[in-house]
Amino acid sequence: MRQQNTMESLAAQALAFGFSHAAGLDAGTLQPREEVRAMCAADRCHLYGRSWMCPPACGSLKDNRALLQTYRTGLLVQTTGALEDDFDFEGMQRIGEEQSRLFAAFRGRLAEAYPKLLPLSAGGCRLCEACTYPDAPCRCPGEATQSMEAFGLVVSDACAANGLGYYYGPRTITYTGCYLLE
Repeated sequence: MRQQNTMESLAAQALAFGFSHAAGLDAGTLQPREEVRAMCAADRCHLYGRSWMCPPACGSLKDNRALLQTYRTGLLVQTTGALEDDFDFEGMQRIGEEQSRLFAAFRGRLAEAYPKLLPLSAGGCRLCEACTYPDAPCRCPGEATQSMEAFGLVVSDACAANGLGYYYGPRTITYTGCYLLE
């Protein structure tokens, strides 16, 4: 019961912080999948093999599964916004940037209480204009974050398994990230 109250409290804090939606997360519902990594390899986002936070540099699914087993709970957070039309790329970018800003700032808050926090963001790491991969170490190892997809997770499945919506209607876009807590 205490853990449930903590997750409800954290979700309420995330909403007050500015996220559109938030819910507690059972880490046992997260299952890294080969199919997601195969989608990464298709390189639609142009980060595959170009970023320390993306495959193949970000570690194996076997390692991700083992790491997930060390966590019990977490928090899913989302930013949803309206689009002018289905091709409103500027709106998509603006809403994605808002999610990234909120995610990084809330991460700082959570890290104080949860030193072993594992943040998994929406989309690839874009902290640096150009990643140093593979020629030099990551410039921002304490801030760089893998995405849920790079970790091998199906985001819609994680949301459904934890009672959080994923689709909020036509002409909307939602970016989802999560924080795993010990």
